[in-house]
Amino acid sequence: MKADFIIAHAFVLTMEGKGVGMVQNGAIAVKGNMILAVGPSADILSAYQADRLIDGTGKLVMPGLIDAHIHTGLSIFRGMAQDMSHWMQKGLWPFIKNTDKKDALTGSLVTIIEGIKAGTTTFCDYDHNMNDIVSHYVKTGVRARVAETINELPDDIGTLPVGDLYPFDTALGNQRLQESIRLFETWHEQGDGRITCLFGPQGADMMGTELLLEVKALAEKYDTRIHMHVAQGDREIDQMVKRYGKRTIPFLDELGYLDSRLMAVHLTEATKDETYLVAKRGASMIYCAGSIGIIDGLVPPIMDFLEAGGQAALGSDQAPGNNCNNMFNEMKFAAILNKVKRSDPKAFPAWLSLRLATIESAIAIGLDHEIGSLKKGKKADILIVNLESPTLCPVFTDPIRNIVPNLVYSARGHEVETVIIDGQFIMEENQLVTVNEKEAIREAQQAAERISRRSGQDIMAAHSDVYQMMKDGYL
Repeated sequence: MKADFIIAHAFVLTMEGKGVGMVQNGAIAVKGNMILAVGPSADILSAYQADRLIDGTGKLVMPGLIDAHIHTGLSIFRGMAQDMSHWMQKGLWPFIKNTDKKDALTGSLVTIIEGIKAGTTTFCDYDHNMNDIVSHYVKTGVRARVAETINELPDDIGTLPVGDLYPFDTALGNQRLQESIRLFETWHEQGDGRITCLFGPQGADMMGTELLLEVKALAEKYDTRIHMHVAQGDREIDQMVKRYGKRTIPFLDELGYLDSRLMAVHLTEATKDETYLVAKRGASMIYCAGSIGIIDGLVPPIMDFLEAGGQAALGSDQAPGNNCNNMFNEMKFAAILNKVKRSDPKAFPAWLSLRLATIESAIAIGLDHEIGSLKKGKKADILIVNLESPTLCPVFTDPIRNIVPNLVYSARGHEVETVIIDGQFIMEENQLVTVNEKEAIREAQQAAERISRRSGQDIMAAHSDVYQMMKDGYL
């Protein structure tokens, strides 16, 4: 049988079964955007012929990584909101106030490039201006599950004193809801089916009950999922108790929100009982280890959620406070932070982190029928990783294999040399083929300089901890 290309004589992580599904001296055959077969090299090479045969000696072939929660529209503020209290109010909102759509879009493209180069093939992007951001995904050739952020917060929310109850603007909320509907009706299943749409209420504290219920009804109408921050911080809980006299998760349960459509992001402030309730109701949890570790100094209850039988995934979140959108970074953070939290070196093993960035993530976001593992009939989203990189050398196969621990604890992302998405080569020999990386970075830098000039007074007025550290000579 004829294939378009075959990768042979590689270590292949299929992510099928209960672990990583390792095939030593394995091969994969691809035709169009589909995987024809995966198995031992001898079997694949005897059953298939291809115009292009890629020698996988010294390489690892694995499914593309899935970033289940990312805000690429915030990426222009990379590194501006860490090492501080009230990162959103003091660090982020003063910059957002002074940023136009064009500037935000330039940062978005750079972060998508960053993710691709570190092996991310599917982005669950959740932000304002998504009707514009989505064009980056079409142009770069990657897979995206996108949502327009919906809230009822006025544009000048950054001037509100910390702790005051948020004012709601229902007209703005309806406008953002209409943008979400436009996103779905314009972009769903576009880009040869790589682009799919979700609904994205920002949080139960940032919109009224009526709008929350409208979003839920629309998700049912369009038969899609809801991407939403849930119990994401003490700020949210404070707002919910002040407004409703209830914590977020019991409130959402009463609204019927806790079901299999919900992708609940963070759960940072969830109690153990609340965590178990979310898992029991069938919602998935998106865990952003690096972001929450840096901006909150906390480890969300991912282990409790998994022990309750919940379906979980990893995400990188946002660059202002996490500083990078690299899923190798997230896998490492997830494993190490939970070992420390449990005081147990056996907690959160490397294979679990890897599954939460591939097949488990695909299940959590509702795309496991297409991606997340290397299997006949699935989409050809594939990475080729150089095992001869210093960070992954040496390779042991006996008496134990060290490939997966090294991927999680040692790899930095640059070891990914080839990225294939939907059967197309998006990056070869570490070079992107669909976009001009240098031009994108240059434009983002110019945008950052414009934002900087406009934001000085607002940053000083916000009493940013990072600004004070710089004044004191620490930065």
